[in-house]
Amino acid sequence: MSFIMQTSGTLTGLDILVVEDDDDTRFFITTVLEMDGATVIAVISAADARNVLSELQPDVLISDIGLPGEDGYTFISKFRALKPNNSGRVPAIALTAFADSEARIRALEAGFDTHISKPVAPEELVEIVANLVASCHW
Repeated sequence: MSFIMQTSGTLTGLDILVVEDDDDTRFFITTVLEMDGATVIAVISAADARNVLSELQPDVLISDIGLPGEDGYTFISKFRALKPNNSGRVPAIALTAFADSEARIRALEAGFDTHISKPVAPEELVEIVANLVASCHW
């Protein structure tokens, strides 16, 4: 996988949790975010994400919808049920191959703040993360 990206550094200082079971996609997302200055913890399942969340409150969560065991919709619903000081209000992005409006609405209703369709361009990913963080006022 090769790509050329102009880094903006807009994600410098952000801790981002990526939940993605596909090795190539997880590597791509992690690389793009780290190239722009973020610190990334990447895991392959909702269960692994919960283990991370017990010790770290990330600035942003990016989660695939099609996860093994527990899908992203269920994971974000449980995540949002947490108290705000236990990660419940972390900005969250749904990452999915399903690009139709129905999938977007379902992701938003489940508790994601926004929805990104795969594949995503590196610059678009950085811009979406930066804009989401900038728009959060909690």
